[in-house]
Amino acid sequence: MSATEPSNGQAVDVGEMRVVSIVGPTASGKTGLAIALAEALRSAGQQAEIVNADAYQMYRGMDIGTAKATAAERERVPHHLLDVIEPTETMTVARYQRLVRDCIGELRGRGVRPILVGGSGLYARAAIDDISFPGTDPEVRARLEHRVQTEGAGALFAELERRDPEAARRMDAHNPRRTVRALEVIEITGRPYSASLPKYRYVIPSVQIGLDLPREELDRRIAVRTRNMFDDGFVDEVERLRPRLGVTAARALGYQQVIDLLDGLTDMDDAMADIAQKTRRLARKQMGWFGRDPRIHWLEALNPDLLRNALGIVRHADAGDYDAIDAHADEYVQHHLGDISA
Repeated sequence: MSATEPSNGQAVDVGEMRVVSIVGPTASGKTGLAIALAEALRSAGQQAEIVNADAYQMYRGMDIGTAKATAAERERVPHHLLDVIEPTETMTVARYQRLVRDCIGELRGRGVRPILVGGSGLYARAAIDDISFPGTDPEVRARLEHRVQTEGAGALFAELERRDPEAARRMDAHNPRRTVRALEVIEITGRPYSASLPKYRYVIPSVQIGLDLPREELDRRIAVRTRNMFDDGFVDEVERLRPRLGVTAARALGYQQVIDLLDGLTDMDDAMADIAQKTRRLARKQMGWFGRDPRIHWLEALNPDLLRNALGIVRHADAGDYDAIDAHADEYVQHHLGDISA
């Protein structure tokens, strides 16, 4: 399959077909837009399938609490990288990067456009951006952590300033964990830590669409979603999964609150209120993360022409209309380092 047919009726060579990444805060409607976009492209003769970019939706059985696509939604459009590991396992960004790039390559090899969907900013970027994840060395890390205890975090940060001034400028001197990681990478790789930091540079031809909506509406949707989670059996899900929740999976928002509810440490109203409040806080952080990326094309989630506008962005991206801007994005934006430990 060498070409597909987009909404404007012009053939698109598979080599020019962009991966679409739909990003934005939780509860903004990313999955709904992705499904509608895939179906619209299919109606125009172009195949598209959805690839998960949410950290916790990869865990089997964590369905309600992560707002995973329903069985009916998956029947409408094939989804990938859902339910790929057990809750007892650990998913890292580095591991996800290997999985998602294999998945994207397989889909593109079949002439299928991947549509990435997720609110995990680093995961979404790991799929398509110039980001590397150096390995770890337990002995090196233990030695550096011991030095934090004996010499103090300031001494290690001063060393980082000498060895990699660029990385030090972007870090908090009062965050010893990050300092230790930077010095560990320098020692393991023999290269500056800054060389492995995220760059706003696509390694796979891509276009990003961001969903935005008024704070009041976002807060309302979060409240409704939280209530629906409990109505749909979230407590039963957590009770069933609890014996198999590993350290990483248990960090998913909402699961600890339900565990506290099951243990009698809180009541239903307080648990729901806490989940909603922390979800609102997460949504603000997500907007801050995505707002740093100048390549994202923001659309109003409540706009009746949302799908048509999204199709227009995809069409322009396939034509190369954004290439010049995207190519220079890394030159004028401040890197957001995030947590990129392997």
